[in-house]
Amino acid sequence: ALISACVLSLIATAGWSQRLTWLGTAGYTASMAYGVSADGSVVVGVASTSGRGGTTRAFRWTRATGMQELVTFPAIATSISADGSVVIGWFYDSASNHRAFRWTATGGTEDLGTLTGGRQSWAYGVSANGSVIVGVSTNAGGYDRAVRWTQLGIQNLGTISGGSSYAYGVSPDGSIVVGQTDSRPFLWTRSSGMQTLPLPEGHNSGVAYGVSANGSIVVGKVVVPPHPGGGFTTHIPCKWVNGVPTILRPVNSNWQGEAYAVSADGSVIVGTITTSQGNLACRWTESGGLEILSQTYARLLGPDSRLEEARAISPDGRFIVGWGFNENTWRTEAFLLDTRCTPHNGDINRDGCVDDRDLLTVLFEFGETGIFDGVDINCDRVIDDADLLVVLFNFGQGC
Repeated sequence: ALISACVLSLIATAGWSQRLTWLGTAGYTASMAYGVSADGSVVVGVASTSGRGGTTRAFRWTRATGMQELVTFPAIATSISADGSVVIGWFYDSASNHRAFRWTATGGTEDLGTLTGGRQSWAYGVSANGSVIVGVSTNAGGYDRAVRWTQLGIQNLGTISGGSSYAYGVSPDGSIVVGQTDSRPFLWTRSSGMQTLPLPEGHNSGVAYGVSANGSIVVGKVVVPPHPGGGFTTHIPCKWVNGVPTILRPVNSNWQGEAYAVSADGSVIVGTITTSQGNLACRWTESGGLEILSQTYARLLGPDSRLEEARAISPDGRFIVGWGFNENTWRTEAFLLDTRCTPHNGDINRDGCVDDRDLLTVLFEFGETGIFDGVDINCDRVIDDADLLVVLFNFGQGC
């Protein structure tokens, strides 16, 4: 078995381990990531300067180019197509109105427009191929309406009771939309239109942010109203499975939170938990329950760094983006987290040579368990003789 593991390691790909990448700020004071392509190669979001009169710039990041401004005017990029070619968000026009946009490398920035008579619009979600975009537009009366943009133009998705509505998420094929209407989470399809999702007992409102590929899993939050005697509303992360709500319980009953995104198959959910120490990026899975990402991937972080918000996830659940505090730069910064471990040939420090430095790393960590940045060569979450034998078998390779 060990020999087989060694042979397999010889054909492993170069990107072999869990990896956390701080994306920088492109010369600004902070950055936040809101979208990631399916293969994790492209991330979008916003870089900004703080304080009165601060500047915001939509960015597009790749490992080759780093963080680059998408446009030269105030804007926020909120999502990206699966192949990374279509970016959406909103910008501020000369009259300080919000305008939804679609960006491509060949076509540049396209104003998506508004409902007839409306002045403002926002884009929040995009289908896998970039052909369907969902968001919000004001109408002639100034009310917010959930909308869907396609090659045929803008479509008003309506409301349930005549109040405001907002579309935040869309399925990969563009056929299912989720959001909020009249303070209730909704799910929209072409065949059934807009339908509200039920709320758990004791909750009076909610929002749906993300949906799985087939629409069976919806994620978001529900709200507990304040006690009649006073207090604050409480935001609780929630998922709906075939329309049935399930609270995603935090570890501490005093914590609040929101679930923002879900993998295509519905098995991985990401979001944020708010604690007395501030916001913490988190992940929910059936097998692992709630995980605080700064704890699960502590080996990839410095002692004073933390992941604060998890806003998007790749369809396969591998890549997570958001923002946190980077101790090396002492600022809020967008991050890209690669959660997959792939067996490799023992080149732990990625210098192209399996040598004594790699061997010493394994010996130093021998017996440890958990998440490791490449030291767990065979990805079984323990540093043991199997990892040591891979290094010894490939010793001198590439040197």
